[in-house]
Amino acid sequence: MLSKYVIPGSRVEIQEIGRKKLSDQTEQKKTYQTKVVDIISEDRIEVLMPMEKTKLILLPVNAQFDLYFYTSSGLFQCVASVIDRYKSNNQYILLMELISNLRKFQRREYYRLSCALEMSSRLLEKEEIEAIENNSSLIVPGLPLKRSVIVDISGGGLRFVANYAYEPDSLIYCKYNLVTGGAAREYVLISKVLTVKELDNRPGVYEHRVQYINIDTEDREEIIRFIFEEERKYRKKEKGL
Repeated sequence: MLSKYVIPGSRVEIQEIGRKKLSDQTEQKKTYQTKVVDIISEDRIEVLMPMEKTKLILLPVNAQFDLYFYTSSGLFQCVASVIDRYKSNNQYILLMELISNLRKFQRREYYRLSCALEMSSRLLEKEEIEAIENNSSLIVPGLPLKRSVIVDISGGGLRFVANYAYEPDSLIYCKYNLVTGGAAREYVLISKVLTVKELDNRPGVYEHRVQYINIDTEDREEIIRFIFEEERKYRKKEKGL
């Protein structure tokens, strides 16, 4: 079944099975983006060793991970174990063995698309936070916004960089534009800051990971549609179509 859907070059997300507690209410798994190098057999694959910035991530041998494959037939998931690490043709490779069946995966909101999109944001005012706590909506108009750049986006949240830093667990107002179905639309979403870190190679620039709060189904589906439209464009460009 593996070779029926997954091919060399397929994008794959490697995700920790264990969960990391970030706050009293939020948990997050560490994930790495990479791609399939070769299909060795129906239960063994080679993938590029993932990197963060210019640093190789040495995933431990015998450790188990969730794998998510992005294919022309949709998203597929399985559990796999790292059985070897080596260098081949100037590439650093992980040899992984599937230890569960490959299955179609429907939770598309967790697929993150790398991008470069302008965003404006600010901290929520006290009355806006109180409204959220009371399951209502209130946006104070006309307040100044700070600029930032979204570097990846999903149906569940986004990652952005800025020359300022919010505090973890802050609630922020986010505004950005997406083009779906040939039409541009402005999105105004409330998000919770999960993590903040200063970039090693860019002092004074901070990476934020945020999760949408109370996003409605229509907005989430439109964001997912944008992501898959962009992914299709990328695949066509890769194939020279």
